[in-house]
Amino acid sequence: MLSFKNMRHCTICKKGSRMGGKRVLLRGHYNPTDWSRKYPNLQKTKLPTGERVLACTKCIKRMAMAKAK
Repeated sequence: MLSFKNMRHCTICKKGSRMGGKRVLLRGHYNPTDWSRKYPNLQKTKLPTGERVLACTKCIKRMAMAKAK
């Protein structure tokens, strides 16, 4: 089980940050460079239970679609 204690994550789907990079071709060898950490778009939102949480925009859209139906 992953520990989500110290990093920001979506409280609904547990989406957190990811590492990403690109490979640059230099004289026949791939050189992995430009590593960066990508963060999810977290927003403060209110759940139907009245609790305020950090949720990613994908989950917020999903909640709005479920509410409309």
